[in-house]
Amino acid sequence: MPHPTTTPQGRRLNVGFLLADNFTLSAFANFVDVLRLAADEADRSRPIHCNWSVLSADMNPVRSSCGVKVQPDTRLRQAGQYDYLVVVGGLISDASALSPELLAFLVDRAVAGVPLVGLCTGVFLLNQAGLLDGYRCCVSWFHHQDFLERFAGITPVSDQIFVVDRDRLTCSGGQSAAHLAAYLVERHVGQSAATKSLSIMIIDQAMAGEKPQPGMPSTLFARDPLVKKALLRMQQTIETPEAIDDLARALNVGRRKLERHFRDDLGTTPARAGLRQRLDHAQRLLRTTGQSVTSIAHAAGFCDASHLIRSFRAELGVTPATFRDHQASTTPP
Repeated sequence: MPHPTTTPQGRRLNVGFLLADNFTLSAFANFVDVLRLAADEADRSRPIHCNWSVLSADMNPVRSSCGVKVQPDTRLRQAGQYDYLVVVGGLISDASALSPELLAFLVDRAVAGVPLVGLCTGVFLLNQAGLLDGYRCCVSWFHHQDFLERFAGITPVSDQIFVVDRDRLTCSGGQSAAHLAAYLVERHVGQSAATKSLSIMIIDQAMAGEKPQPGMPSTLFARDPLVKKALLRMQQTIETPEAIDDLARALNVGRRKLERHFRDDLGTTPARAGLRQRLDHAQRLLRTTGQSVTSIAHAAGFCDASHLIRSFRAELGVTPATFRDHQASTTPP
């Protein structure tokens, strides 16, 4: 990692952004807002201690995955020296998410030793460009299986919010982008600036990269790689569960082989494991949200409230409403 530096203008952190087509707006916004709030006193947003630029080859607006467009402010030929180049990924189905000009610029700067940051699925783009060879990288639990399918022989870290490996920094996206930005602000500008940024964004405190991702918790702990992949895919499709035959097909194995691996590793069937995951998710929503039982049923992959109530009572001996009441009565005020 580079040491903190101060430019002639007094800035200590200078960041360039490369936005993929259909990029994730929340990851970009969280990261850049930490820089903005750390750059000046109060909420005045002047780029005094930090500076940020959105780079482009043609200066056309870049569309995010939610439809909001961002106007770049710096042409590649006018790009200055940056402490970090941040690639904000988008929909992973896009084969050409970064233009050839942006990719060439990225590779050139990487060769020159500029540290690279991958936000959300930006890690896919960095890896496709050959810029993560020999590095550990972080991928959201939601895209873990997608990464494995695209990049054979590479196992990403999906149980941390971000990973720093020398001059490559990657994060799982969402709010973890704010924590990664705060890590850089603390390193280059100071802890008070990082704390201030997060506080204004109503984030209690900075989290270290080792903090677990807030994925869907489960009572199932698999050791078998095939079973792990199956459970992760079940999590990714929890609202619309796949039939076991479709799950096996997606994992390129036969149903009997999948069932045998589940039996040997977890002592249960894939169908029962899927039900367990959905009930775990329903319990978490009952504990932590005020959603109706009907809404929770749909979020956890049940046909309707009656289906959830029947399954809940059969497995746990109580109804969702009774479970929620008990949780409320035992939770300290």
